[in-house]
Amino acid sequence: MPKYVYDFTEGNKDLKDLLGGKGANLAEMTNLGLPVPPGFTITTEACRHYLEHGGVPDGLVEEVAEHLGALERAMGKRLGQADDPLLVSVRSGAKFSMPGMMETVLNIGLNDESVQGLAKQSGNERFAWDSYRRLIQMFGKTVLGIDGDLFEEALDEVKGSREDTALGVEELRGLVETYKGIVREKTGREFPSEPREQMQLAIKAVFDSWNAERAILYRRQERIPADLGTAVNVCTMVFGNTGPDSGTGVAFTRDPGSGQQGIYGDYLQNAQGEDVVAGIRNTLPLQELERIDKRSYDELLSIMETLENHYRDLCDIEFTIERGKLWMLQTRVGKRTAAAAFRIACQLADQGLIDMDEAVTRVSGDQLAQLMFPRFASSAEKNQIAKGMNASPGAAVGKAVFDSARAQELAAAGEDVILVRRETNPDDLGGMIAARGVLTSRGGKTSHAAVVARGMGKTCVCGAEELDVSVKEKRFTAPGGVVVSEGDVISIDGTSGAVYLGEVPVEDSPVVRYFEGGLDPAEGDELVAAVHRIMTHADSRRRLAVRANADNPEDSARARRFGAQGIGLCRTEHMFLGDRRQLVEDLILAETPEERQRALDALEPLQKADFLGIFEAMDGLPVTVRLIDPPLHEFLPDMTDLAVRVALAGDGASEKDRRLLDAVRRLHEQNPMLGLRGVRLGLVIPGLFAMQVRAIAEAAAERRAAGGDPRPEIMIPLVGAVQELEAIREETERILREAGVEALVGTMIEVPRAALTAGQIAEAADFFSFGTNDLTQMTWGFSRDDVEAAFFSKYLDLGIFGVSPFETLDRDGVGRLVRIAVEEGRATRPDLKLGICGEHGGDPESIHFCHEAGLDYVSCSPFRIPVARLEAARAAVESGHSDSR
Repeated sequence: MPKYVYDFTEGNKDLKDLLGGKGANLAEMTNLGLPVPPGFTITTEACRHYLEHGGVPDGLVEEVAEHLGALERAMGKRLGQADDPLLVSVRSGAKFSMPGMMETVLNIGLNDESVQGLAKQSGNERFAWDSYRRLIQMFGKTVLGIDGDLFEEALDEVKGSREDTALGVEELRGLVETYKGIVREKTGREFPSEPREQMQLAIKAVFDSWNAERAILYRRQERIPADLGTAVNVCTMVFGNTGPDSGTGVAFTRDPGSGQQGIYGDYLQNAQGEDVVAGIRNTLPLQELERIDKRSYDELLSIMETLENHYRDLCDIEFTIERGKLWMLQTRVGKRTAAAAFRIACQLADQGLIDMDEAVTRVSGDQLAQLMFPRFASSAEKNQIAKGMNASPGAAVGKAVFDSARAQELAAAGEDVILVRRETNPDDLGGMIAARGVLTSRGGKTSHAAVVARGMGKTCVCGAEELDVSVKEKRFTAPGGVVVSEGDVISIDGTSGAVYLGEVPVEDSPVVRYFEGGLDPAEGDELVAAVHRIMTHADSRRRLAVRANADNPEDSARARRFGAQGIGLCRTEHMFLGDRRQLVEDLILAETPEERQRALDALEPLQKADFLGIFEAMDGLPVTVRLIDPPLHEFLPDMTDLAVRVALAGDGASEKDRRLLDAVRRLHEQNPMLGLRGVRLGLVIPGLFAMQVRAIAEAAAERRAAGGDPRPEIMIPLVGAVQELEAIREETERILREAGVEALVGTMIEVPRAALTAGQIAEAADFFSFGTNDLTQMTWGFSRDDVEAAFFSKYLDLGIFGVSPFETLDRDGVGRLVRIAVEEGRATRPDLKLGICGEHGGDPESIHFCHEAGLDYVSCSPFRIPVARLEAARAAVESGHSDSR
């Protein structure tokens, strides 16, 4: 029979798949001899069985009872014992930190009898009743599914404007009875008083929370697999709410916002469990603990140093002090901002804790992209109305909204919003994801809002105490009587903590200015220096080259400044837009070979000029030019609009409009993506591809004559049979010979048949470039434009997609076709060049696949080039196959 329960003394930090992150790290701290309250972990395997079969696995109840019995013997008291109760907490803990998971339930084991025993043993009646009311409140919301606001409103009614610590014993007794009444009214049963039933119900609630709406939402946001399940941690209670000599806190071994070394965190006296991260009272800076309890403070600093050196990374720590005794409740590798990630990686390398290869893996392309986002312009006029804590950096502008549902509603309609709350809780996760930024009037830098926002790379200002936030009235009041109502635009600066009325203009970030060549990394900007150092090492280690998708000289030049090693996709159809659309219309309307040739002759010099500029910007680097791919009717007016115009004009309709309407009707296709486009156009429209190839060849010849080094590569789109490619290649090579220009001739692999017959197609191709946008559409059999809004969200909810196949390459389907084409293409032509030019070329996970599949390069938009460079290096280092440049 499988083992489903592990004592904290049995596990270690490498068992996150089995014990979850929390359980594995509690075991690791126990093994290190740190002060961890005794307890045990129920494995993720038990959760997966429960979710699959609707019940706990055989033997689990007995195993839990066995471990609980051992815990009771070790502590010398039983769970919920009337005269001296053992109390436990029940917490979720998946492999990955998930703020959307179930909240902790503390003080399990309390009831009307054991609360008296707790009061007697502690000598503190107020503490005992405070713990009891907390149990009912947490249990009612988290386990029984009662609206948490009902408990909060009852608490607010009793305490008024006082802090919760000011409540007396009789008030707390009254709250317990009120809370019991809420449970009775909302569930139809009494609050469960039997301690073991409390624990069993809490364990099942943790299992159920894996598929709670907010947990699913967070997994989707962070691309966490849906089949991992969560572990359950049952831990002996230690109490931070016994008086001023007790408390609870959160500490980081470095500042997770900036990466700076030093003492960082929050502490709250006479508080328990979630009080710090919930933001219900404003906390003290961790440094204040030295004044309050120097012995515990010094011990905490020593433990923080031990953990950081042991994990070789920034650690996030939760601790409780019970009457002067320090207890460690959790540690994990801490979430951090993008800026902190780059700084910390370099700091750890300087300390010798990691090498630069590992430093590259400690940051991500997504984090680098965050550093490239704009920030508020320093020279702009600003109307600052408040200031809070700079919890998560960035510049966010949007309409103020005061509840999560409204934030999601407006964001779905295309509006930018700022979620404003007194404090956030896990139920706000959907709104936080939808919002551009988060603003709270309560809570510190380790509050729920701050921690979740940092993890998502979302701008956050928290603890802006000057703001009087009224969620019910959907407004807040700032000093001086400034009132901001729902829909009013505000700007928040997560770097400084400033809150501005109205929209503040933004400017390029220092990291973008560095990539543009306008900022010297040696000039003293620590973040830019860290980015430069990691990117320099990344470029020395990656195997994949990185090219750009660029269609004009300006984008080509910017791509090169960003580190592009050529162009992997120049879409020539983009050169036919604007004023040139008229020339395409002339081509379509041509009724004789002479009229068609005149239209082509008019287009050719314009195309040539474009290519000249691109070849100059990419001098000495390859430029892959894709011949026209979309169907011609995309260059014509909308059929319905044109038909209405002609009908309304009647006999007065122009001859051109009538001819255009005939042409639109003639070219109209029910499924244009599967119709007359790509190589088919080149074969059916005489002279079209020849004109484009001639423009490329003549531009290359002219550029070479001027002393340049153009390196054109001509890509034939939508090939499904080698015969199509052979026909176009023959004409292409003739034109290149006439111009005295050498160029590779290859094809875009974007239909499944091309991948499946890659061995044949490679006989006529110098290179393959995978057009994964179309390959994904044709492999799945759906049109992205038509189906993403129609059913993708349902597919994500059902787990059919972990993530949209248009965001991240579908490894099992599309990826298999790519691997087949790579294997069979290289079997025919070992020197076959292989790349990817679909939008997946800028997606981190897809880049890792491209490395594994043996491609030579990825191609992406200019702005994503630094991201692709970094991810290509991470893929190489993690796989052990990097370049030795």
